[in-house]
Amino acid sequence: MDDELGWETLGDETAYTCPGFDVVHEAVRLPDGTITDFDYVSEPPSVVVLPFTEDDEVVVVDEWRQAVDRVNRGLPAGTMKPSDDGLGAAAHRELEEETGYEADEVEHLVSVEPENGIADSVHHHFVARGCTPTGEQDLDDDESIRVDATTLTALKTAIGAGDIRDGRTVVGVLYYETFESV
Repeated sequence: MDDELGWETLGDETAYTCPGFDVVHEAVRLPDGTITDFDYVSEPPSVVVLPFTEDDEVVVVDEWRQAVDRVNRGLPAGTMKPSDDGLGAAAHRELEEETGYEADEVEHLVSVEPENGIADSVHHHFVARGCTPTGEQDLDDDESIRVDATTLTALKTAIGAGDIRDGRTVVGVLYYETFESV
């Protein structure tokens, strides 16, 4: 990297691997010449879908999240698979797998790096329109999901009240409201 703030990677190895992510250990040289270690989580790109039904309701999922010991309300989301033919196809697939809804169309909203100090995660947010419950839910073995529909206004109210804390959902809803719904 040519930027004076850039770190030089001297070597790396996968320190730990499990379904969904790896922990990578790197030896790095800092701009002042100091050699040190850096560890981060590495995971495949993910898609997050803001799905609207034909009645302008938003399809949401209530999902158990073990790391925070509670059910979170949020948008359908998941990692890309090697069989996906691009991000749009992944958005269609994740929406159907988690909710049983299929979309007439999906459109890219924004891509973000939600934790770039500790992970290489990239979340690609999409809006889906014309969603109908014509597909079949196909959950992963470690997913506990209940599907519901609500209004965009109710989602924004829940975000403002601190009732929705899922970062992917907050980014998707607020980005849509700020830049797309005008």
